[in-house]
Amino acid sequence: MKLYVDTQSKQVQVTKDPAPKNDPTGGNQKTEKGTGRPLWSTQVFVLDETGGEIITITTAGEKPGVTVGQLVAVEQLEAIPWATNGRNGVAFRAISLKPKAGTSAAK
Repeated sequence: MKLYVDTQSKQVQVTKDPAPKNDPTGGNQKTEKGTGRPLWSTQVFVLDETGGEIITITTAGEKPGVTVGQLVAVEQLEAIPWATNGRNGVAFRAISLKPKAGTSAAK
């Protein structure tokens, strides 16, 4: 089962430029299973009426064309629960991150 997060009523702002998602040794960029497309990590701040949270979103393919401070549209944000070696959390994956036309947050 896939768990999707509705981002329509949320403000999503880039807080760290997209960077290659590297393997645990930090040497090679990870790729998407099945397609071989490179994976990218982008840190964002998500704000709604209940408050805000910083999350990292993984995308596959071309490097997202977004920069720090931009408000972005997130296409199909998926929450992926995980548990490994006694640790657990939620990873986030999206089809794309795109700048919202004519918007940027005040610095």
